[in-house]
Amino acid sequence: MSFTSWRGTVGIIKPTLRPGGLEELIRMLPEGIGVIPMSNNIRRGTTDEFKVALKGYEEKIPELVEAGANLINPSGAPPFMVLGYKGERELIAKWEKQAGVPIFTSGMTHVDALGALKAKRFVGVTYFRGEINKTYARYFQDAGYECLDMAGMDVDFNKAQELSSHAVYAFIKKAFLANRSAQAIYMLGPAWRTLDIIEPLEQDCGVPVIQAVAAQCWDIQRRLNVHQPVKGFGRLVAELP
Repeated sequence: MSFTSWRGTVGIIKPTLRPGGLEELIRMLPEGIGVIPMSNNIRRGTTDEFKVALKGYEEKIPELVEAGANLINPSGAPPFMVLGYKGERELIAKWEKQAGVPIFTSGMTHVDALGALKAKRFVGVTYFRGEINKTYARYFQDAGYECLDMAGMDVDFNKAQELSSHAVYAFIKKAFLANRSAQAIYMLGPAWRTLDIIEPLEQDCGVPVIQAVAAQCWDIQRRLNVHQPVKGFGRLVAELP
């Protein structure tokens, strides 16, 4: 059975059952763009779990094609970033050939957003601890960008949504002030609820912010050939470069 919307339909495969980011995205998207959501159930946020989760993504793609999705977004940057920039692109090319519809990951969105904002050098922040942040930084470096730092907050994966946005703001600003040559700020993942700090960060730091939900809205519009600016969530969706 096929379900369509008049401006296009995107099928989204969430990495976790965590609420928040999907609801924020749907409220931000222009009227007329349909969303068909599905979810994996990543719980620990570890490299081995991310790699296993790829099978879950692949199994859901044919269902979304059958349901009428014009575009498919296996979301969640980490499960694909751990493959590396080249490995991710090869996997998505294979899935696109099988599905016959465009497919894009969160990482692909974030790389394209940096390009659209003409930012070659950035500072990144995540809600992950330890060595995995080096993997995220290397992904962007292999894509041709300079990651000055990929700073991880000290929080359990399943508690990221409980972080105060004001605490996240303070952490990000500290990371930026230690890397003042950055041309953008990158926030990995939609788990933390941070839409309210995008514009304050852009005003106070003087550079654009790439936040996962806002970037997802930007890229869905771009790929569906829709151009409806959204105010209040930073330059990317306000200007739609």
